Amino acid sequence: MLAHQVPSANLAAELLLMHVLGRDRAYIYSHPDDDLSPEILERYNKLIQERAAGKPTQYITGHQEFWDLDFEVTPDVLIPRPETEHVVERTIELAKRRGLEMDAPLRIVDVGTGSGCIALAMASEFPGATVYAVDISPAALAVATRNALRLGLADRVRFVESDLLDKLIDADSAKEFDFVLSNPPYVGKQELESVQREVRDFEPALALGTNLERAEEIYEKLFPQAFEALKPGGCVVVEIGYKMHDRVVALFGDSWVEIEVTPDLAGIPRVVSARKP
Repeated sequence: MLAHQVPSANLAAELLLMHVLGRDRAYIYSHPDDDLSPEILERYNKLIQERAAGKPTQYITGHQEFWDLDFEVTPDVLIPRPETEHVVERTIELAKRRGLEMDAPLRIVDVGTGSGCIALAMASEFPGATVYAVDISPAALAVATRNALRLGLADRVRFVESDLLDKLIDADSAKEFDFVLSNPPYVGKQELESVQREVRDFEPALALGTNLERAEEIYEKLFPQAFEALKPGGCVVVEIGYKMHDRVVALFGDSWVEIEVTPDLAGIPRVVSARKP
């Protein structure tokens, strides 16, 4: 593997070896002198070449952990990232602030669900909740549905093909949600060249937002829809891109209260939340 071209090359090589062998890290380190069969070695070298060409490790192995849950990932969905867990954390904090019990019969919608990582994390944390997982991509919804089945959460998650909240706004369930959550597309055309090669060349353009002229376009449409869909006292919680917090906060206007920005572990503003009065 060309280490100078691949971020965390040693880790990628280790993960690919674990994948090929079907073994965990403990086994790898406890059997350092084991020889690989010619078939295993050939397969491993092929995967190394794919990673050196830029294909993300997660798309090669087909898996990524998020919120201590194992998710299937394919090139039809974004790879779940640790930063997105802050959306889950922030939602739990807001639920506690409102005095909501974890087993309360909440109604939560995850807009742009992709692999289903946010929606299924919510379902795992709030066992009494009904979670709507919304995406414009049928292929992404297929991946999310498989993840829900694998994780035993499919009975409480409803999958909806929709452009943002369009279909839910038109349904009888509008104005009944406790939380509207989203990690929406926010890499506009102007930002495309600044993202990593692995992201730019391999992750789905629609989910990244590369069809957007400006990164904040999605929020301009989502926030009014969220306001309509939420109960009084309900909250919207969204992930944002680098240096976007001022622009995103400005989009709330005077209708919302308790607008707050939460940084990630690197101190970068990552999540914006607001409450409907």
